Amino acid sequence: MLKFQSFLVESKEGKNVHLEHIEDIVFNEGVYGTRKAINFLIDLRDMLAGHSRKSIALTTKWDGAPAIFAGIDPADDKFFVAKKGLFNVDPQMFKSVAEIQNSNMSPALKSKFIISYEEFSKLGIKKGVYQGDLMFTQEDLKVENIDEKSYITFQPNTIIYAVPVESNLAKKIRKAKIGIVWHTTYTGSSIQDMQASFGKSIVDKMKSISSVWMDDATYKDVSGTATFTKQETQIFDSYLSLIGKTFRQVSAVALNYFSKNEEFLIRLKAFNNSKVREGKNITTVNARNHVDEFISYLNHYYTKDAEKKKSTSGKQSSYAKILPILDYMVMHKNDLIKIMEIVILITRAKTMIVNKLNSVNSLNTFLRTRTGFRVTEQEGYVAIDHIGSAVKLVDRLEFSMANFSSDIIKGFDLPSRSK
Repeated sequence: MLKFQSFLVESKEGKNVHLEHIEDIVFNEGVYGTRKAINFLIDLRDMLAGHSRKSIALTTKWDGAPAIFAGIDPADDKFFVAKKGLFNVDPQMFKSVAEIQNSNMSPALKSKFIISYEEFSKLGIKKGVYQGDLMFTQEDLKVENIDEKSYITFQPNTIIYAVPVESNLAKKIRKAKIGIVWHTTYTGSSIQDMQASFGKSIVDKMKSISSVWMDDATYKDVSGTATFTKQETQIFDSYLSLIGKTFRQVSAVALNYFSKNEEFLIRLKAFNNSKVREGKNITTVNARNHVDEFISYLNHYYTKDAEKKKSTSGKQSSYAKILPILDYMVMHKNDLIKIMEIVILITRAKTMIVNKLNSVNSLNTFLRTRTGFRVTEQEGYVAIDHIGSAVKLVDRLEFSMANFSSDIIKGFDLPSRSK
């Protein structure tokens, strides 16, 4: 396991695991990130081809909210529940219902945390801390007809999870006061020094009670069908070959330059997200055209930014941010095109993996639109290698676009509802 602080980042809400899309680590981490992405793809290929060396683990990204921690505080051996603020210098944890009631959370959030405290305290947790995504409390469950079928549904965030009313799973969910999917285990002698580990079974360590529906995020192929065919393996291998060939043609100095330039990375992410909003899939773009458009976007963005400044020094500061980057991009345009080709190829390979993993679904998943329901897939997956590094595998055109879309009704946009 890696030391906790070695792969966690600081956020406004406290420390939390920061995951990058597998294709993004090419630009974010340069040569090292590109090699890491390739190694992830090779291990995932081996797993899906049926001859994995068990060097990689997979978890499903559930679209739950909020994130909840539950466990034992090593300082006093007391049970607690917490929000992400658990890893602040002054940990925000709740060791009684009274502490939750006296917090500054909204009434709705207080209610969910009170239920969490009361129910998770019955799970027999003796040590350690566990993180999960809250899926529902009883008031969130609803019977809905989708495509002429009756389902028990819950929608914690963007995705609606739907279970056929007559199924055994629906019966279990209706009995539960709360539902959660666990995904991360923390161990250590104090909260601040804890180590995190992914991809391990958590539910098996807890007492099973009817008032808590819970599952591990660990990916499960109960049907045994999520494997590449011989032809799919050959196609995937052709992507790996092209990625390797292109990578050898790229200047390591140029690749690392882009990865260390924060201004460049911020603007590249914004530009790529704009393409997602437009419904354009990076797997189909032309690398040269994409780079040309990005250069034009940078010129336009910083010219507009400079025009907003009243003083000459203000205008100069805007141009000073981008002119060195633009000059470097023009000088190393061929390298930048090759790097973008690598990103496109990695995305294509990732899409093959996601599509294969999506072929096994334990729950029906939908999006709630202004005009009805739309079938969707899981939010995505997380791959964890043998040293604890993790990357996201997400169909950005599907799920990320749904997050951006004003046509999609999110869980927090829904009126309060009862079972």
